[in-house]
Amino acid sequence: MLVDSHCHLSHPDLADDVDAVVEQARAAGVGAMLNICTRLDEFVAVRGIAEQCADIYCSVGVHPHEASDHRYLTAAHLGELAAHPRVVAIGETGLDYYYDNSPRKEQVARFSTHCQAARETGLPLVVHSRDADDETASILAEAAATGSIGGVIHCFTGSPRLAQAALDLGFYISFSGILTFKKADDLRAIATTVPLDRLLVETDAPYLAPAPMRGQRNEPAFVTHTAAALAQLRGISSEALHECTTANFFRLFAKTSPPAGRAP
Repeated sequence: MLVDSHCHLSHPDLADDVDAVVEQARAAGVGAMLNICTRLDEFVAVRGIAEQCADIYCSVGVHPHEASDHRYLTAAHLGELAAHPRVVAIGETGLDYYYDNSPRKEQVARFSTHCQAARETGLPLVVHSRDADDETASILAEAAATGSIGGVIHCFTGSPRLAQAALDLGFYISFSGILTFKKADDLRAIATTVPLDRLLVETDAPYLAPAPMRGQRNEPAFVTHTAAALAQLRGISSEALHECTTANFFRLFAKTSPPAGRAP
């Protein structure tokens, strides 16, 4: 069994074909998926997929690209939405200083709101960070100083410094198909250093299809390619990598329910 810890099944590129996409994932051995929310106006659709499928969970949150469209977002509102039994995480949230689709001040403010919601609900954060390593680490450290907080840096592409800062705070590190890209040597080096009990794998579907699927629409089924690459890097069997990342997923996202016979 393998878990896709981050995908966007409600994205227009997948939504019209979601039943077939989910079945293909199951056929590939993907036993659970986390459907990620990026805007509050998509939350009902995101949650609806999770309500229909026992092996799919969801998050609630606002992507940093969308920060300026959610100026009145509150931790209390996120907490209310997160009370639903299928919502297992807060996010995706964070900072994206590469595209700057929202002003940085707005991104920081929304990120802090999500951190507060995570503390108040006890749910893990799903964090996006691009070209904002120091700021991401600082905000997470500040949030952790005022109460228990945890989560995952998803689709990790940052520096060794950010990886260590996240690990020091108890966060997990998730690798996507970028790990298989030819020019990702620095990322592959970091992937060999993350403790096995803090590793996750994901697709970020429909984005970032791994080799050998580059150029195609990404799907949760393709997480098997990223997992195989990560297992090779770590010098362990694919089965061992599947086992540890699956256990890590169910441990981190504590509202999830492992299949019968599997302990988190």
